[in-house]
Amino acid sequence: MTLVLSAVLNHLWQSTVFAGVAWLLTLALRKNRARVRHGVWLAASVKFLVPFSLLIALGGQVEWRKVPPSEQYVIATTAGRVSEPFAGPMNQFVIPSLGPSKRNPLPTILLGVWVIGFIGVGFAWLIRWRRIRAAVHAGSLMELDIPIRAVSSQARLEPGVFGILRPVLLLPEGIEEKLTPEQLAAVIEHELCHVRHRDNLTAAVHMSVEALFWFHPLVWLIEKRMVEERERACDEEVVRGVEDSRAYAEGILNVCKLYVGSPLACVSGVGGANLRRRLEAIVSRKLGIKLDMTRKTVLAAAGVIAVALPLGIGLVNAPFVHAQTTQKFEVASIRLGCGDGGGGRGGGKGGPGGGRGGPGVPPSSPGRLSVCQPLVVDVGDGRTIAGLIPVAYGRFANGHSNPLWEVPLIEGGPSWVRTDRYAINARAAGDASEELMQGPMLQALLEDRFQLKMHRETRQVPAYDLVVARGGPKLKPFRGSCFVLDWSKPLPSDLPENACSSMLTIRRPNYLIRVQGAALDQIAFVMSLALQRPVFDKTGVTGLYNVDIEFGREGTPLPPPPPPPPGRPVPEPAEPGPSIFTAVQEQLGLKLQEGKGPREVLVIDHVERPSEN
Repeated sequence: MTLVLSAVLNHLWQSTVFAGVAWLLTLALRKNRARVRHGVWLAASVKFLVPFSLLIALGGQVEWRKVPPSEQYVIATTAGRVSEPFAGPMNQFVIPSLGPSKRNPLPTILLGVWVIGFIGVGFAWLIRWRRIRAAVHAGSLMELDIPIRAVSSQARLEPGVFGILRPVLLLPEGIEEKLTPEQLAAVIEHELCHVRHRDNLTAAVHMSVEALFWFHPLVWLIEKRMVEERERACDEEVVRGVEDSRAYAEGILNVCKLYVGSPLACVSGVGGANLRRRLEAIVSRKLGIKLDMTRKTVLAAAGVIAVALPLGIGLVNAPFVHAQTTQKFEVASIRLGCGDGGGGRGGGKGGPGGGRGGPGVPPSSPGRLSVCQPLVVDVGDGRTIAGLIPVAYGRFANGHSNPLWEVPLIEGGPSWVRTDRYAINARAAGDASEELMQGPMLQALLEDRFQLKMHRETRQVPAYDLVVARGGPKLKPFRGSCFVLDWSKPLPSDLPENACSSMLTIRRPNYLIRVQGAALDQIAFVMSLALQRPVFDKTGVTGLYNVDIEFGREGTPLPPPPPPPPGRPVPEPAEPGPSIFTAVQEQLGLKLQEGKGPREVLVIDHVERPSEN
């Protein structure tokens, strides 16, 4: 509900700004014909029904670039390698998932108020519409030489047009005795002008805007402007076709004296707008001028920008369409319940546990994905949906391993996405790599079988700021050169010896950060992996540095070590080191202090229990 409220507020301020631009355009067009200004106000009204987010979403659906697998992008800036016998990069840490937040009653209250207002506005209009319809049905047919049906009514309503698809001209009984033939003919021509321009339809469209956004004063101002400009537009059209404009002005004045104005904007009448100004313009035959080429260009450009800008934003922000993400598993078996017993270990490069099966589940191998043990150590229980999401949409999002990735926070969704464990056994066509299966193909499986829908948000969360400690920095400048890896491509199997690196490894029971040729913001990122909280460089120190610090692990214990290769002894654990805060201050001359900063959150919008196998 909170997300919906946020989207509504965004739409409201965007529509308000759009209406402000429309008002400026009408000022620039004040000497031109009223029908043009009416069209501008109509566009401002329709904008309330078309959120920019919808146009952005449409732009985001355009597949504007196909990227071959060899050029796919990885979310990373530094290289991560492991020096200890642990089968994967050391950037996979437990980030506690955010459960459903405490319910905020404000959105529910606002929804209730909106429903009451919506019903109230709609009911009031319904009563007025039924009253006019009853007057039309009770009236008697009139023989007039006009293209629509005319009805004479005993109701003291001013002449008006009722209906949209089959409009009817409603005239008060005896009006031909109150007006001269010239005045009556001009008034009827005014009403036929409304019919030709479908003013009842445009008014009905805006009435729907008023019903939905009844609380916004701007929509009622737009109605006033639309009625004013449509009446002036018909005045201009009638004046162009008559010789005696004074008779037309007198006819309008007599109608306004003798009859009641239309109670609904979608029943076009004769009154409306500033009567004195209208009469002065009619008598003086003050007509708006046609649009010149400059103003036509400005209007056309404004219309194109209003549509093209959000579409372009969606197009630019649309993710690249990867050629391999269209590949899906040929067969996939999903069952609830997964024992904790070990399965066979596959030989894939997917990370710790990436090739594990489970009781009754064969091990993963090229072309086959088996999940009954956590796919990646330390991102939560990889057998649950909340544990699989960081793997599929983060670690292997692009079809190959992202050496340094930040585990996103997972929010929303029912409680079972964090508790129910699933055994998955899927087979792909050919020898698909485990990286591809655990990334794009697992995404497709979650979206198809679990109907998973998510969106990404950036929120302010608790973080650490890396600042210079008292006494100044003790950093070791990087001397020489190192090979910069191309992160737009998968890592080569044989990394050069002199590759620039930023790595976080485990030397039990400690962590070890070793950095070669990296800037402070990259070093801060590696620290964030150990702290499980964003770290932002606020030192202001520039240049490239080498870092080699060892510190003890605080909080969540390390995952159990994998068994050593055959014939290799189990390494002896090191002595417990100082905390990262002490190590950073004493060895680097820097300091970690509490702060706040942006972090990506994956919000589950919709998810269902899996479909049958």
